[in-house]
Parts: sequence; structure tokens; C-alpha cells
Amino acid sequence: MSGLTQLQAMGTAERRKEARTVIASSYLGSTIEFYDFLLYATASAVVFPKVFFSGMDDWVGVVAAYGTFAAGYVARPLGGIIFGHFGDKLGRKGMLIISMLVMGIASTLIGLVPGASAIGPWGAVLLVILRVFQGIAVGGEWGGAALMALEHSESGKRGFSASFVNAGAPTGAVLGTLIMGTFAALPNDQFLTWGWRVPFLLSLVLLAVGMFVRLKVSESPIFKAAIEQEKAELEQSSTTPAAKAKPTMPLLQVLRRPKTLIFTMLAGAAGFGLQVVLATFAVTYTVSKGADRQGVLYAFAAASLVSIVFVLLGGKLSDKVGRRPVMIGGLVLFVIYLVPMFALLSSNNIVLIFVAFAIGLMIHSTLFGPLAAFVSEQFGTTSRYTGASLGYQLATLLGAGFTPGIVAQIFKDSGQQTSSVVWFLAIMSAVSIVFILLTREPKDNDLQTVQA
Repeated sequence: MSGLTQLQAMGTAERRKEARTVIASSYLGSTIEFYDFLLYATASAVVFPKVFFSGMDDWVGVVAAYGTFAAGYVARPLGGIIFGHFGDKLGRKGMLIISMLVMGIASTLIGLVPGASAIGPWGAVLLVILRVFQGIAVGGEWGGAALMALEHSESGKRGFSASFVNAGAPTGAVLGTLIMGTFAALPNDQFLTWGWRVPFLLSLVLLAVGMFVRLKVSESPIFKAAIEQEKAELEQSSTTPAAKAKPTMPLLQVLRRPKTLIFTMLAGAAGFGLQVVLATFAVTYTVSKGADRQGVLYAFAAASLVSIVFVLLGGKLSDKVGRRPVMIGGLVLFVIYLVPMFALLSSNNIVLIFVAFAIGLMIHSTLFGPLAAFVSEQFGTTSRYTGASLGYQLATLLGAGFTPGIVAQIFKDSGQQTSSVVWFLAIMSAVSIVFILLTREPKDNDLQTVQA
């Protein structure tokens, strides 16, 4: 029985129960992966400049730490290609299990890397290598999780279903920031010596939980049906000389339409740039203005918790009005908000700092919610894992990979003027708005098409 026939044979209640199980699994898996990945962002803002780049000017150390942070984003497209290829050929489920295993091991090992005082620059080298493995893992994780949620969901609910995967990012950020914030309460020398390591070592526990859940979900029925159709077409082409065989390598299918990949990448870039500035530069900036480090981390965690709801609302709203209007509206609002946000962050008042993070994350989450569906719906089933992963991860590389370092450098070179940062982020947002407008609205696309 084919994947779709099997799905159609289920009752409505049974299909919905299956979809809820898969969506919950994707959300949990994404939360665990992003706990690991974004924990590094927090550590690069408050720990790594002092542990691995000590002896430098404060902001030079911050720029250097953000450079290691960028290595993960450079590796994410590679992970998208590797896991996307096998995910489109062998299935979504297996790749999700492997990507989670790689992430959990790499994150645990980061907690064991000796600092500069013990092994000099080799600590930073090991940090970069493990960060690369983190990037490869999350590059493969996101696409599989998004497609499992998307391809199990009903028509008209895809934006909401896929938004649970992106909701894993702020959930992971909350979890990681709370745990790091707890250990930040230690005396400074203890925190920098061993306290920051414990949250990374806890990745091993989360890995065990995630693997248990992931092993229980079923493969995408749309993927199974598409593979069966592709096999039938290949058999027909082998017996009919006049039939023209289509490329079966997923990456080649995606590259047949490079415009889709490029436009998707540029459309999503600013959303990631704004996200990573909140998680890194904004935290560093706030602490540099005299705010208590632990208080800032807790304020960011509390704001991230609030933002989870807005990720889901953004996805649900995009099912009604379309992905593009929601994403463009979010970008415009965020640019308008940048100036008052930095004013609130520099207030040295923890309540106002929470308000600054909360409003920024709520606006960003609204545009982030539809992004999983927006990217995934641009590609055909047998190349969707590769296309969605590569488009999404190239957007993260372009928008987020180097943004913290660039923003920190701009801020330093301008005499620590936030206006220069605002202009940089506004220009980045304007570019993404243009390419969202140039990209087709995918809300009503037929997911069952096999074409790239």
C-alpha cells in the first residue's frame, strides 16, 4: 500500500492523531537541537571572550568569540546538502535521528574543551571544530523536522503545523538561557572555570530523551508516495526510449531552478539576522551598560518564553492571509522598533530590559512563524528536504552567521553608537522584503508534486 493510500485509509481522527504525534516530535526535537545550538550563542556572548580569548580588548574578544559562533552557520548549508540528499533518497526519519546524535555528542564535547589558560589557542581551534559539527547537525535537523510536520498536516494548516518546528528555537533558547543563567549565579571565577560547562554536558541527557521520541514517529506518507511514483517513472523511461528521464539527484533537481533557491535565501536572511542580534549582541550590549549578567539572561529567557506563542500565531495567521504579508509586516515593525529597543536595553532597569527583549522577540517571532512553511513549500517532494534545507541554511549563513561579528565591529568602529547598527539591520531587512515580494506566495501550492 502506498504512503498516501495508507494515509487515506485512516479515519479522520486517526490521521489527526498521527499528525499531532509527528508535530510534537518535531517540536521536541527542534527544541533539543536549538538548545544545543543557541546555548553556544549565549556562551559566546558572556563566557568565551574571557575563557578562550582572554588578554584581548573586551570588544576584540567579543568579535573573536562571535567568529567561532559563525563557524556553525558556515557549516549549516553543508549539513543541509548532506542530510537533504539522503533524506530525499532514503527518508526523513532516519536523517533526523542521525542529526540529533551528531548534535548531542558535539555539544557535550564543547563542555569538555580546556580554556586558553590550559592549552592556549588550541582551545579555540577545538571549539571551532565542534561548532562545525553542530552546524552540520542543525543543518540537517531543521529540514527533516519541518517536512515531517508539513507533510503530515492537512491542507490549510501547513503554516501552523510547520511553525512548531520554528517554535523549537525560542523554546531551546529559553531552556539554554535559564540553565546558563542558573550557573551564572556562581562566583565569577567558578562560573568561568566550570559553571558554564554544565549546560553543555546536560546535552547528553536531552539527547537520550530526543532519541526515544524520534524513534517512535512514522515516515512521511507524501514522501513514500513520491518515491513510489518516481520509481514507476524511472521504470517507464527504461522501457520507453522516447521518454526523457529526469535527474534523480536531489541537489541537481534544486539547481535546475536556481532562482527559487537564491530568492528563498535572500527572503529569509534578515529574519535570521534580527534573531541572532537579539541572542548575542543585544545581550552583550546590555551587560556592557552595567546591567547584571544573570538578570539579563533571565530577562531574555522570560521574553523568549512569551515569544513562543507568537511563532505559532504567525504560522496560523499565514494560513489565512499568506506567508508573504505576515513576514513583510514583521520586518517593517522590527525596523521601526530598533531605536526604542536599544534605548530600553541601555536603561540598566531589568524590567525595561525584559520589555525590550519581549517586544523585539514577539515581533520577530511573528515573521519567523511562517518561515518554515514559506521555504519548504517552494520545492517538490523528491527534492524538498535538500531544497528547503539548503535555502533555509544559506539564509541563516547570510543573515546570521557573520552578523554578530559585523554588528560588534560596526559598533566598535563607530565609537559605540547604536545608530550604525540600526542602519545595518534596516538595510538588511529592506533587501529581504524585496525578495519576499519577488518570491511566489506558496500557501496554496500542491505538496504532492514530484517536480523540483
